[in-house]
Amino acid sequence: MKCLGLMSGTSMDGVDCAIVDVRPGRSTLRIALLAHRTYPYPPAIREQLLSLVRTGTVEEVCRLHVAVGEVFARVANRTIRQAKLPAKDVAVIGSHGQTVWHSPSRVPVPGIGSVRSSLQIGDPSVIAERTGILTVADFRARDLAAGGEGAPLTPYVHYHVFQSRRRSRLIVNLGGIANVTWLPQGGALRDVVAFDVGPCNLLLDGLMTHATHGQQSIDRNGTLASRGCPQDVLVTELLRHPFFARRPPKSTGREAFGERYLQRIRRVAARHRLSLEDTLASACAGIAQTIRRAGSWAIDEVIAGGGGVRNRELLAALKREFEPGRVMSMERSGVKSQALEAMAFAVLAYETIRGVPANLPWVTGAKSPVVLGTVTPGRGPFVLET
Repeated sequence: MKCLGLMSGTSMDGVDCAIVDVRPGRSTLRIALLAHRTYPYPPAIREQLLSLVRTGTVEEVCRLHVAVGEVFARVANRTIRQAKLPAKDVAVIGSHGQTVWHSPSRVPVPGIGSVRSSLQIGDPSVIAERTGILTVADFRARDLAAGGEGAPLTPYVHYHVFQSRRRSRLIVNLGGIANVTWLPQGGALRDVVAFDVGPCNLLLDGLMTHATHGQQSIDRNGTLASRGCPQDVLVTELLRHPFFARRPPKSTGREAFGERYLQRIRRVAARHRLSLEDTLASACAGIAQTIRRAGSWAIDEVIAGGGGVRNRELLAALKREFEPGRVMSMERSGVKSQALEAMAFAVLAYETIRGVPANLPWVTGAKSPVVLGTVTPGRGPFVLET
């Protein structure tokens, strides 16, 4: 079955789209990538999204919910055309949407008790209408309703893509937030361990954007960081956040590691007169340490993906924390790292229309496995797979 996935992460820099062919296998799904494209957000949309997180109004949330849906729909249609596929051949779209707030810790609500919440915008009705394709969205909500944190959800797909009978693997996503998935050698789905470990590109991009007054939002290829030297005083400060001491299940986002966290890091760097190069190198070292300290598992291979794999200094820092020969990019294991998150939501949508639960309760903290997402019909007959 051909399925399309759409994803925009914490960095809010653009939309990844992947088309995959998914088929049942003996013990894991067989997943083949057919096409992948990444498109940046229009600059005005990105600015509005970043502003929304800081000072947004209900009116802006309402308007951007539709606008982001329009962007996602255009990305889907463009990717389908470039793949030279008829739209009717795509059975389902899985859209993660754009997270604008993630509150995994319980917050008291008078008259209700306490709730966890997470909001992803990007109206699935707009996507279904513009593409004509059945669309699954709002994946986190059902896990939250079942008592979980709503994230991470991609470890289900990590298992189907990377599980090995011969090697224990640590899958590392170097996205806006870094997260890890441990897959023990020959293990079953129930043996998967996964959680968010802390900020990654959210930290690096935030430091870069501020230092260049918005002229540059990324340290391309880690060029500046590779010229610097990690400073223990800043690495220690980076690791002082209480999230690092929390035990799983745990997930996080811009709410915990946003502007307030960045301001604190910048103040310490300024107090010790650290250069931008040393500050970025320290951030890379701190990120690598959070990943290494995540668990004391047996690990044969560390397989890294996400935008951070293009940062040479970050990958070098990861190799310093582990044995260098064990650290590789997803490309070396035959998977396009930039496509994986979008692939994951295509696969999760596939499971939703088959009625298969795809959250991992021991990962998210949910009380039970649940079928994820809400379903918006496309233009054709509304028939779910059986």
